[in-house]
Amino acid sequence: MAHDHLTCPACGARVKEYRNPHPTVDIIMELPEGIVLIERRNEPYGWAIPGGYVDYGEMLEAAATREAKEETALDISDLRLLGCYSDPKRDTRGHNISTVYVARAQGTPQAGDDAAGLGVFPPEALPEPLCFDHAQILADYRARKAAGTI
Repeated sequence: MAHDHLTCPACGARVKEYRNPHPTVDIIMELPEGIVLIERRNEPYGWAIPGGYVDYGEMLEAAATREAKEETALDISDLRLLGCYSDPKRDTRGHNISTVYVARAQGTPQAGDDAAGLGVFPPEALPEPLCFDHAQILADYRARKAAGTI
């Protein structure tokens, strides 16, 4: 396991710090007119599936519900697992592992939290650029929808 060393502020001893990936969630939120994407306010800029980091002590499903509400003002239901995405290069800011869900959304979407904008798009007409590995995730979503497995 890769690790770096830190120095204990109390005694000066070298202390190991283990580097672990960070768990995140992304939610493909379905409305009758399409799926909800946010335009990122922070780097990397572009369009993204709503989502974010899982808080310590939080279940993945709770994180998905919280992030959906924070970023889009929408409530979600019928949470279904699309898959987990773990390529260490998927996010240039660090190694993040995303659990991706598909859910039905209810309400009026509004950009919130760290979103500069928000849009609802048909899955076959997505904006560019898409951030992270979201083009691959959305291609997997379209394939699973076409096959009737999600």
